[in-house]
Amino acid sequence: MRREKGRFMSPPVLLVISLIGFVYYTTVFIFIDDWLGLGTGPGLLNALIFSWLAFMCLFSFFVTVLTDPGGVPPSFAPETEDPQKDGECLRYCDKCSSYKPPRAHHCRVCRRCVLKMDHHCVWIGNCVGYANYKPYIVCVLHAAMASIYSMVIFVTSILGKDHDFKGISNKIFYILCASVTIMLSLAFGSLLGWHIYLLTHNLTTIEYRAAVRAMWLAKKSGQKYHHQFDLGIYKNLIMILGPNILKWFCPAAAGHLKEGTQFPISKVDGQHPDS
Repeated sequence: MRREKGRFMSPPVLLVISLIGFVYYTTVFIFIDDWLGLGTGPGLLNALIFSWLAFMCLFSFFVTVLTDPGGVPPSFAPETEDPQKDGECLRYCDKCSSYKPPRAHHCRVCRRCVLKMDHHCVWIGNCVGYANYKPYIVCVLHAAMASIYSMVIFVTSILGKDHDFKGISNKIFYILCASVTIMLSLAFGSLLGWHIYLLTHNLTTIEYRAAVRAMWLAKKSGQKYHHQFDLGIYKNLIMILGPNILKWFCPAAAGHLKEGTQFPISKVDGQHPDS
């Protein structure tokens, strides 16, 4: 637990928390207040909506940082009867001196194998893997929505009222706010689109890189590539977000997760990426 709490002391994580605080303060207490007034019904409504988005973003961020992505159980060993042993399960990690389950990869930063590893994210000081991929997705979703919402409020506030841009400090402040909101909207919007694609195809970032080569080889040989873990959009979603749709956007709802050492395989024949 001490190690997880120590992640909040890393400069990138502190920067993310500070950025969330800056965007929240300027959006609610400057632009919404200046545009509609927090004492009015529309102003209060917009403030409450944005506060909820910011809270969910921050809460999901904390869950992602504090949740262990999943390490290989010490007792794990590939079974000879395991249907996944055809090139995916029987993998040995020389650094950890142990077998790696399907979809697990060794992280050079964390110095261990991570279950269903997607990537190591410096902004959370943690790997994104089997156990914390859901809160990561929920965090990115609310960050994208909050960033776009903030940008719309900022633009509406600028266009809706006359502002004094004569002072140098005012110009710098508005340029800074515009740069931050546009940058965050583009960054999180693109990141959300990317992970929606991965989510609906049951791919990780690492698997996608291997799948690109597999797709090229399949096309070259006149075959059609199909990712072996792609079970269809709905099944892919419930595997990661859970079977209860009402809990899809709750980052802490992870009761559907199992050990993370085995995954169902699609019955559709296709080319499998090398691991």
